[in-house]
Amino acid sequence: MDEFNERVHAYIAARYYEQLTEKFGERGKKAFIHATQYYAEQRGRRMAQRAIRDGKELTYQTYQEYGEWVNTDYTIENGWSNQATVTNWAPDLETHITRCPWHTQFKEMGLVEAGHTYCAHLDNSICRGFNPYITYDVLQTLHKSDYCIHILRDVNYEVGESHPKKKEYLKNFEYHCAHSFWSYAEVTEAIFLSEGKEVVENVLKAFTEDYGQEMADTLVKYRNTNFNVCD
Repeated sequence: MDEFNERVHAYIAARYYEQLTEKFGERGKKAFIHATQYYAEQRGRRMAQRAIRDGKELTYQTYQEYGEWVNTDYTIENGWSNQATVTNWAPDLETHITRCPWHTQFKEMGLVEAGHTYCAHLDNSICRGFNPYITYDVLQTLHKSDYCIHILRDVNYEVGESHPKKKEYLKNFEYHCAHSFWSYAEVTEAIFLSEGKEVVENVLKAFTEDYGQEMADTLVKYRNTNFNVCD
């Protein structure tokens, strides 16, 4: 495997959690949570910008349509792609997620706590970046339970209602992995200064060892990308 995908994306977050908590303990965990929220809210803001440009209201239906990724062929072919079931449609939309490539990656790395922390703060933060007045609750994660529970309050869906993502706004996982790496880097260096820079260097070194110089160089080329705005 020598391409960017969901599991590489999870790997980056896992390595940051590992480095931050080993070096800074509870402060490191708080920094990781803050960085995860920062990263996720940037994604949500890009989605909102595209929706506003298209004249759409910032509803949850629009949120679903403007999501930036779908499962890659790599995870589908290996049986790691996301599987989810809607258990309630109205007034709250409740979804149970029973399989996820992020869960698979965190588990194989032996970093269950990192995965739980990441997933407990990710999707609700993407939604908050998109529209802070939509209530998105993550009640449990697959890392510590049999399935994730995600609840969207007061969306009032019809049974079977769906809102497929717009293909023209999808971003590949090279972009998503670079966004993740540099968002965590930005926050880590802001909080911990020179020690934070050392953490970033350690994560990049580990990434290079596990995925090769070419993929590491690809991450580096995104260093000056403004991930706060859509293209």
